Amino acid sequence: MADFNHAYIGRLVQKSQRGDSDAFAELYAITYQHTYNYAAHYLRDPNLAQDALQETYILALRNIGGIKEPALFVAWLNQICFRVCYDMERKNRQEYGENNPELLELISDDYIDHNPEDKTETTDETSRLKDAVMSLPFNEQQVVVMRYYNDMKLEDIASALGCSRSSVKRYLITARERLKKMLRKEGEDV
Repeated sequence: MADFNHAYIGRLVQKSQRGDSDAFAELYAITYQHTYNYAAHYLRDPNLAQDALQETYILALRNIGGIKEPALFVAWLNQICFRVCYDMERKNRQEYGENNPELLELISDDYIDHNPEDKTETTDETSRLKDAVMSLPFNEQQVVVMRYYNDMKLEDIASALGCSRSSVKRYLITARERLKKMLRKEGEDV
């Protein structure tokens, strides 16, 4: 788990907000490895992770003036990185199809789906689940995506998010409970 001096980072953020480019360069140097690890775990591709980092830091530089709590820069940067990675992953899926090996097996030549209705139902369920996940509070959303969509271990998630393993477990438990309620309610509405 990365240990950051959040008070020092907060001072660098305040300098960056006043236009000090050296302060932002130092923020970059301090947070680069942590942010890269986060993106690499999420995207599972070092080249895409580098692209995500570039976009993340460009957005951070453009929007640093909006940070109300400078000491929370790392959490704010994680949010930006998560959104960038999520958007990149979604775009790649739309362009190239799902990259999940289990799903690739399902669409291989050996698999023939004789019931298009079942396939449509599964697609609808997947879409509802993704919508429900994206409506979770941000920390729970990140943990669910990392754990279930990216198959990351709890320790790796904790390291990427800069929190404890027990916090990750708590986020997962709470997220699962919320998802069950949301999907149950949605099923009743449908």
